[in-house]
Amino acid sequence: MTAQSTAPGSTSKPATLPSALRVEDIVQLVSPASWFDPNKVHLGMDSLRKLGLQPQLGTHALARFGQYSAGTPAQRLEDLHGAFADASVKAIICNRGGYGSAELLDGLDLELVRRNPKIFVGCSDITSLETHIHDRTGLAVFHGPMAAGDFARPNGVDSVSWQTALRQDRPWQLGPEAGLCTLKPGRAQGKFYGGCLSMLVASLGTPYEIQTAGTILFLEDIGVKPYQIDRMLLQLRLAGKLAGVRGIIFGPMMDCEQPGGAEELLNSVLLRVLADFSGPVAIGLRSGHVLERNITVPIGVQSELDLTNTPTLRFEPSVTCQQGS
Repeated sequence: MTAQSTAPGSTSKPATLPSALRVEDIVQLVSPASWFDPNKVHLGMDSLRKLGLQPQLGTHALARFGQYSAGTPAQRLEDLHGAFADASVKAIICNRGGYGSAELLDGLDLELVRRNPKIFVGCSDITSLETHIHDRTGLAVFHGPMAAGDFARPNGVDSVSWQTALRQDRPWQLGPEAGLCTLKPGRAQGKFYGGCLSMLVASLGTPYEIQTAGTILFLEDIGVKPYQIDRMLLQLRLAGKLAGVRGIIFGPMMDCEQPGGAEELLNSVLLRVLADFSGPVAIGLRSGHVLERNITVPIGVQSELDLTNTPTLRFEPSVTCQQGS
């Protein structure tokens, strides 16, 4: 049995919610994109054990193929399918991003995913899988910490949002403690959706193009200059992907400054590019590419962005604790 969630008055199709994580649940670690230092994933596994979980590596999770891939596309897809098919696995956590997730989209067995809804967590390059899985199956997925990245670093994971998003089936919220700051005031409701800006833009013109209508759109990235962010936002607008968006939230946008430019340059660029956008705009949500305390947020769950006073992002439940779910 799966649960569904929608906000009052919403016309969006409700998301399928995965079952909540419980103490001693098995979580499978997969590597859909780039390879990594194996020592890091073992540190990450230790952190997951401290949370009461039982992490296990996919068959090809430590494989390496070519210059940057974690195994061949077939090996990476086999691990992903195996994790969804294995009834003993309650959650799937990606080891790292990098590059390569989009190579798996053609071969992804969406019916297998649909029949076996479970928690799927990743960020960065994993955005390609997250948005495709949600768009095609309705499954709520999670943008957040990865095993060989955030879980391998001291203070790399925001434990409060991890527990709240993945273990509790009640509405919850984030505020200034999550880095939220107001760029343009207002209030909007919609499906929380998005991820790494570069990956979202890369989907345009492909069979896996993002579906942004009716969303609170989350955009985060790392190491791109303000003019490049300007260009990507323009591309989203020209592609019609901002037309139905109800609110926009940017991440911390790490290392996205212009060398020699004013500290406020990025904010002024965002406000200029979005001058005709009628909804509220926030910045700073600490999820994805962050220095510390990576926040777990649900892709596909109904939300409300309230920037009329204290910046607040409210979510409907993102997992279900129903027996037999």
